[in-house]
Amino acid sequence: MVMIGKLLRFGRRQIHTIISRDIIKPANLTPSHLQTYNLSELDLLIGKLYIPMLLLYPNKDSCSLTAQDKTRVLKNSLSQSLTKYYPFAGRLPTLKTPYVDCNDKGVVFLEARSEAKLEKFQLGMAQDENLDNLFADDMVCNNSPHSTNLVGIQLNHFACGGVGLAVSMSHLVGDGCTLGSFVNHWASVARYGSADHKEVLPLNPHFIHVPRTDLSEAPVMNQQNAGLSTPVTRKFFFPNSKLNDLKKLVQSATNDIPTRVEVLTSLLYKTTVAAATTNSGCFKPSYLMSPANIRRRLPEKLPQTAVGNIVSLMMVPTTHASETSLSMLVREIKKQKSQLEGVKSMQQATENYKLLMSKLGNDQDLKTLIKRSYTCSSLCGYPFNKVDFGWGKPMATAIALRSAGQNSFVLIDAANGDGIEAHVTLEIQDMEIFQNDKELLSFCQIN
Repeated sequence: MVMIGKLLRFGRRQIHTIISRDIIKPANLTPSHLQTYNLSELDLLIGKLYIPMLLLYPNKDSCSLTAQDKTRVLKNSLSQSLTKYYPFAGRLPTLKTPYVDCNDKGVVFLEARSEAKLEKFQLGMAQDENLDNLFADDMVCNNSPHSTNLVGIQLNHFACGGVGLAVSMSHLVGDGCTLGSFVNHWASVARYGSADHKEVLPLNPHFIHVPRTDLSEAPVMNQQNAGLSTPVTRKFFFPNSKLNDLKKLVQSATNDIPTRVEVLTSLLYKTTVAAATTNSGCFKPSYLMSPANIRRRLPEKLPQTAVGNIVSLMMVPTTHASETSLSMLVREIKKQKSQLEGVKSMQQATENYKLLMSKLGNDQDLKTLIKRSYTCSSLCGYPFNKVDFGWGKPMATAIALRSAGQNSFVLIDAANGDGIEAHVTLEIQDMEIFQNDKELLSFCQIN
């Protein structure tokens, strides 16, 4: 447990100090008929790891709010927002219970002070090994396997007056879209002063009530101690001008118009597989995994505010080096996307996920599978860079996935709208080769 006053080393000289701890409860009690929230089978299969998101806000001269004012606004609005997102203030009765007890016990809210200046911190945060310290109670990826909390908040005050708002949400209650909707709702309540304001009401969560799930016979992958040995994260910026060049390059070979995300995903995967091949001395069959938001693809057209893991997993296997060309990868990604149109229900998405995991599990041991799999999560188009609590939009956004110990790419729209930031996590030996790849460098800038 994080203790008030505990000092955390941030680099060689910078000190990060926890200065307060609070529990924020919903402004109104949850009605008795809503005090049990069942998790779906897909929620439980995806697992309990925390999604850790960090929003960085500079100290603007135009903002008259003091640090204390910002803290008060965040706590009051969070309390109101939790009235709508009531399961997030609940607890798991046990680590294996397939439902949330919506008991209004609240969300932990920590404050910390850092001697670092925000602008300098931002430049190196992607590769900062101590980034996890900005999150409450170590709620980062698989770092807190015994916690029954579902959400944690830590407000980090930097020496320059800027703040870093770190939000952790258990994957059990939602995917990246759910996290974006929750934070956007919270920020809107902060700006408009009430969860009942007409501008906030359209952002209210949409809950899908499902029957109790029994996973007693379902296979569950335990990824503890099976990840990469020495994962490192680097941030790469791809301007729109370079992404357009990449799209033209692929289009000339396929006669099809690819998207920015499709060509960037393909480039990252191609380059990482090449790096791994160089390190191992030979090509090994690999997998590109990509979760896809299917809210609008389902027949009932669920709103983006629908809570839960409403995704289908796309997989592109590559069994030969020739299959990692940009044109072939883009073609396969498009093929996988077209097959999503055939997903008619969440039950079908769940069965597809179970079948895929079963095939992969039978193919090889978990440690080998993790080393040969690359997960690309695109958050492009989500409102993370527009989250305004009343003191402006964030200057930067990050998802801290190094601790997950898996090969991954997280794609986020650049704060200024001109391009995509790719947060890439790889084994350190692979990263050394990856970040020096000439083709990659011709399309990006390294931060």
